[in-house]
Amino acid sequence: MKNPDRETVANLDALPNIGKSISMDLASIGIMNPQQLVGADPFDLYDRLCDQKGTTVDPCVIDVFMSVVSFMEGEDPKPWWEFTQKRKMIFGKNFKKD
Repeated sequence: MKNPDRETVANLDALPNIGKSISMDLASIGIMNPQQLVGADPFDLYDRLCDQKGTTVDPCVIDVFMSVVSFMEGEDPKPWWEFTQKRKMIFGKNFKKD
């Protein structure tokens, strides 16, 4: 698992659980560098992404956003799926964005 230096990492796709696609998704909602994720609300990021795309994005993307915000705020890197249960507790198992 990727574990870059939080203070100096410059590219979104250098972060744990972030590849080219999610990096481009984040850029499309104005997140251009990893430091912008500190203090970000993963659920707000998800809503912004859905609005930007004009469709409901797979809710697992929330898990990815939760993982990367957690990492940038000082937690150890964890696989995105370790956040799935927390997301489901918040939104329910059958979460569907309106």
